[in-house]
Amino acid sequence: MKYRSLALFSTLVLGAGLAACSSGGSSDGAGTGRTALDVWLMRDSVSAGFQQEFETGFEKAHPEIDLKIQIQEWEGMGEKVTAALASNDAPDVIEVGNTQVAQYAQSGGLTDFSDRVDELGGGAWLKGLAEPGAYEGKQYGIPYYAANRVVIHRTDLFEKAGVDPASIKTRDQWIAATRKLDAGGTQGIYLPGQNWYVLSGFVWDEGGDLAVKSGDNWKGGLDSPEALRAMDFYQRLQALGKGPKDSDESQPPQAEVMAKGQVAQIIAVPGGAKVIEEKNPELKGKLGFFPIPGKTADRPGAVFTGGSDLVVPAVAAHQEEAFAFIRELTGDAWQKKLAVAMSYVPNKTTLAGAVAGDPGTAAMAAGAVGGHATPNTPQWAAVEAKNPVKEYMTAVLTGEDAASGAAKASRTITDTLNSDS
Repeated sequence: MKYRSLALFSTLVLGAGLAACSSGGSSDGAGTGRTALDVWLMRDSVSAGFQQEFETGFEKAHPEIDLKIQIQEWEGMGEKVTAALASNDAPDVIEVGNTQVAQYAQSGGLTDFSDRVDELGGGAWLKGLAEPGAYEGKQYGIPYYAANRVVIHRTDLFEKAGVDPASIKTRDQWIAATRKLDAGGTQGIYLPGQNWYVLSGFVWDEGGDLAVKSGDNWKGGLDSPEALRAMDFYQRLQALGKGPKDSDESQPPQAEVMAKGQVAQIIAVPGGAKVIEEKNPELKGKLGFFPIPGKTADRPGAVFTGGSDLVVPAVAAHQEEAFAFIRELTGDAWQKKLAVAMSYVPNKTTLAGAVAGDPGTAAMAAGAVGGHATPNTPQWAAVEAKNPVKEYMTAVLTGEDAASGAAKASRTITDTLNSDS
């Protein structure tokens, strides 16, 4: 899942057909005798300025390589990548959403980097990027960058209510503060009933998961005691505002809701603050950020990690040159520059200090340490297509017994994940 997807609160976009592939099989750069290395990066992954700086630096360090970066669009990218992996003319490196790696690896079309993880500093990788980049015990996706949700809050409303956001470290403190804010025409929080990414974080915080694998089969996990405790917390938090129980954060766009009214908090990526300020310039300078609180004060709450991994097609013509590109772009020096330039979370926990000067990104990086991804199976896309989690959440918020609703949703998840078993 990408940062753009998070900012718009949508899921992965898989769309139309194959556009013309780059010439991955070319052995030299326009007759220069240099190796032409073809790379697909996604729209908004890098700015034009960063791209130029990186290309210049990379080619200076690797004069034998002619780097050719093509910027791709997310719409239709799923089928485009699938076709490229099955062709004889694939690019050498492709950026993909972190949760997409399994579906591409399943076909056997990706290069296995398991024996080179240490060389890439894999011991410090964010779990939410590294774990979905692996499939059946092998590392195919190399963590590129991440983004996740934080709490965006109105500093003026917090001050008026006598609430210090710096004092909110635990979920209990968060509930108490939100109750205090939910008064006098102010919504303590705007939390739509179907924000299942937020619920997932609470499930992980409790020690549960959306689904667990046992042997060769998967089992839905929403009916576990841990997941039921998470839903109870979600229900208590959601009640401290007027968020709709039967829609998600995109219907209506929650940043626009916050811009219109007296909403003290939303849970969103930091980029949501820019949307709020654009819609209501009077709120400029009145928005702050803090990580989603955890069960205990010693660590922030778990979050869904969106972001990208870099993969190399097994048929790519220039495997070692592709690895050199990945080693540079995912290495510490360029990761720090990318994080500052794009307000992304770097791919390693050890690099969080690079974004300390950006309050929104700093809050995001603090939460990223507890990042997770959806169950690592190619069949998870089919679960999202049906999305029994959303249906379950609305049912509970409108009065259905949580245990029976969770059991029903878990059965649907189980059946869907095992449909191809």
